[in-house]
Amino acid sequence: MAGLVHISDAVVLALHALAYLAKKRAEPVSAREMSEAMRVSLAHLAKVLQRLEKAGLVKSKRGPQGGFRLGRGQSQITLKHIYETIAGKLRFNGCLLGQPFCQGYCPLSQSLQAAEQDIIQKLGETTLADFAGPLRLKSHPSARKD
Repeated sequence: MAGLVHISDAVVLALHALAYLAKKRAEPVSAREMSEAMRVSLAHLAKVLQRLEKAGLVKSKRGPQGGFRLGRGQSQITLKHIYETIAGKLRFNGCLLGQPFCQGYCPLSQSLQAAEQDIIQKLGETTLADFAGPLRLKSHPSARKD
């Protein structure tokens, strides 16, 4: 059966990586530091960061003083944009059973479609600043001390 809104591991990584960068402000952060702080696979995180960079949500710089930083202001990035950058366009999935026999009015599908629309709207209204603002980062031993 289809879920209401599926949030993949890659989307979760993207949300957390961008929140991490938001908290670090303009300080460049290495993918390794982020992966260690979030306790996730460096390879998986690197792929997610590549997609975020291609979409302009992060910028990267190579070298000893390099790393990742946000590609635009926190208030200019919505959770919907982050989700769609990684997972594709958000849309109603249709019949929960994936069956073509639902013809006409289905009270369950109507209710779920309304709920999904509310979720999509909320993701579109919520910015990275809203999401990352209340978060606290744990200090990490590999964090740079410039």
